[in-house]
Formats: sequence, C-alpha cells, structure tokens
Amino acid sequence: MQRDSSDSLPPPTAIADDQTERRTVRHPSFAEALRFWLKLGFIGFGGPAGQIAIMQAELVERRRWISQSRFLHALNFCMLLPGPEATQLAIYIGWLLHKTWGGIVAGALFVIPSIFVLWTLSFVYAAYGNMPWIVAIFSGLKPAVMAIVAVALIRIGRRALRNLVMWAIAVLAFVGIFFFKIPFPAIILGAVIVGFLGEQVWPTQFVVKGIDDSESLLSDNAETPSHVKSSRFRTIRLSFVCLFVWLAPIFLVGLWLGPNHTLFNEGLFFSKAAIVTFGGAYAVLPYVAQQAVDKFGWLQPGQMIDGLALAETTPGPLIMVLQFVGFMGGWNQPGVLSPLLAGTLGGLITTWITFVPSFFWILLGAPHIERLRGNTKLTAALSTVTAAVVGVILNLAVWFGLHAIFPEGEAINWLALVLGIVLFAGIWRWNWSIVPVVIGSGIAGWLYQFALR
Repeated sequence: MQRDSSDSLPPPTAIADDQTERRTVRHPSFAEALRFWLKLGFIGFGGPAGQIAIMQAELVERRRWISQSRFLHALNFCMLLPGPEATQLAIYIGWLLHKTWGGIVAGALFVIPSIFVLWTLSFVYAAYGNMPWIVAIFSGLKPAVMAIVAVALIRIGRRALRNLVMWAIAVLAFVGIFFFKIPFPAIILGAVIVGFLGEQVWPTQFVVKGIDDSESLLSDNAETPSHVKSSRFRTIRLSFVCLFVWLAPIFLVGLWLGPNHTLFNEGLFFSKAAIVTFGGAYAVLPYVAQQAVDKFGWLQPGQMIDGLALAETTPGPLIMVLQFVGFMGGWNQPGVLSPLLAGTLGGLITTWITFVPSFFWILLGAPHIERLRGNTKLTAALSTVTAAVVGVILNLAVWFGLHAIFPEGEAINWLALVLGIVLFAGIWRWNWSIVPVVIGSGIAGWLYQFALR
C-alpha cells in the first residue's frame, strides 16, 4: 500500500514552533554585548568603511541584534554629526541595546584597543623609526579590508537603493566626492535638502523605508525601549556632565604645567577640532596638519604622513591619527617632563578630547531621533542621506582599493589583488567569519614580505 506523503510531514504545530524558534532573537546580555564590542575594537581595520562593514555583517546579518532599516537610520544620523561616525554608530547601537552604560561601553571598547596599539607603534616609531615586520603584517590586512568593505557595500546598496532616484543620488554623491572633490559635509547637506524637497514633490520615490527584518531584535515593528524617552532634566544634566568630563583634563593640565606647555595647547587645539570634524579623518587632516606642522611645530611633514599610515593599519577609528600627533607633539616638546611621559600624556589627552564629544552627541540626540522614525519628512531626508552615504562608502572603497593595489611609486601589489579577490569570494559565497579573515590576512602579508626578502 502506498504511504500517504502527509505521514512523513511533521504536524503543523511543530512547524510553527520551529519557525518561532528560528525567528526569536534573544536579547544579548550586557556581558555578551561587551565581548562583541571588545572584539570589534581589535578587528575594526580599514577606517569607517571597514568598521561599518563589520557592524553590518555582525550586528545586522549574523546576530540580528538590529534590523537593516534601523541600522541605516542610526548611521544616517551619525553621518550628520562631527566626529568619527563609526564610533558614534557603535555608541548608538550600544545605547539602544543597554541604555546609557551600553553606549558608553560600546564606544569605549571600540577605541581602547587602538589606543594601546597606536601608543606602542608611536613609541617604536619615535624611538627606533619604522620597523619592516610591522609594515609587513599590516600590508596583508589591506586585502581583508577591501573584501569586507566590498561585501558590505553591495549588501547595504541592495537594501538601501530601492528605486532609480536613490541610485541616481548615490551615483551623484560618488561622482561629486571622487572626481570633483566636493566636501563630504556639502554632499550630506545637499542630500538632506533634496530629501525634504523630494518628499513634497515626489513622496513615493523619496519616502523609502527599505526592507525591515521583523525577525531582528531591534526592528521597526519591535516595541520601543523605555529608555528612548528623554526629558528636559535628563538633557540638562547630561549636558553639564559631558562638558565637565570633556574639558576638565585641559584645566587640570593647565594648572599643573602652565598655559604655555604643549599638553595644554594640544588640549585647547583638539577641543576645537573635535567640533568641526565633519566628514571624518580625511576631512580634518589638512587642517590638523597645517596647524600641527606649520603653527605649533609638533612634528615634521613626513611624520604626519607616517602617522596616517600607522592609523590606517591599526584597528579602531582612522581619526586615531590625532593620537599620534598628540604623542609626537609631547615627545618632541616635552618641557619639564620626559619625552616618553609627555608623549604618552599628549596622546591620551588628544584621544580623550577627540572622542568624548561623540558620546555627548549620541546620548543627547539619539532619543529625539528615535522618536522621529515615523516622520515622513525625516524619513525622506534620511533616505537620501542613505543613498548619498552609499556613494561616499563607494568612494572610500575605491580610494582604499587603488592605494592598496597600486601603491604610489611602486609596481602593482599582486598580494592585495589576488588575496582581496579570494577573501571577497569567501565572505560573499561561503560567509567566512571576519576574525579568521583578518588574522589570516595579516599572516599572509608577513609571509609574502618574508618570501620576497
């Protein structure tokens, strides 16, 4: 007798239970989130494009702690702020998951590993000059960054560019910043204006919400966390606390060493730079280089270039190059302190002054941005900003790829080209994990340079 095919199927309740189990994403504990942010601090190579790509892969696609639409909503807000946008994005998501302390821990662990790595490299550079084995290891990381950014760019683009208008905005943003060198803030401001006007003229094309993953922990359909609500008292209290925490080290250094010491001048200078750094490290570097080299004499022009190279090859935000500037300023002009102590304190105060405002922007502004997620005018503006950001990330990816594959004054880097293609295929096709990719690339770079020698 022929067996009924329905006999081999599980009962409908079992199917439903299985689907519910697959769709349920458990809220991560504070310790789980802490471990992830610490890992991100160690593997966050490649500047903002690489770090955003890692968060896209880990938080949106793998862990599903946040949906694509809310991830882009947070990213767009961070793009409008001065300071390192990838750090601010980590603070934003950490705050959504675990309130104020979640944001503080996320941002701190995003930066702290790079502080120690860059301090070590800065000391080695100042005391002994460039070391070939360090350069060899970091040369292998560039293909990994290329692959990670390329995969993230494709995935974000597929979700964010939902119609021809958004595609056109992304293309115009890339052309403007890559070929015509239009400043990043001008591109983002233009996208905001176009979004507000487009919502009035053509709302069906500009109010683009994209695809929201309702299975994610933080999705558009999820209940809004209670801590998202803000109050006037919280705003005033937070403002006073952040201003005190941000500026107190400058006044303490001034009382200790006097207003003419290098460390005090670094604190004042970088406090001003921290609130005008729209567009990330590349936007602020010309201003910092001019002042640090020509006005203050903290370092030589060649040292500024070397500092950028060190920052590009270490985990953490690219704006960490400012820590190198602060270290070299203290090392070269130590005053009554030893060069090592002055350099260490110069790097620390520069890092502190640069990053503390990012916590203030997010913890103060994010609750208001979250409450406006359903506003069509804001949705239209942020949709166009998302499209423009795709073009900007493409610009960073192309810039990074060209410099990695075609080094200035050198022949084509075959390691970067071949390894980059292999890693891209592995991440895209077989979902290779980020950590083995980064570690393996560093080892490959060292072996390649060793073989050449």
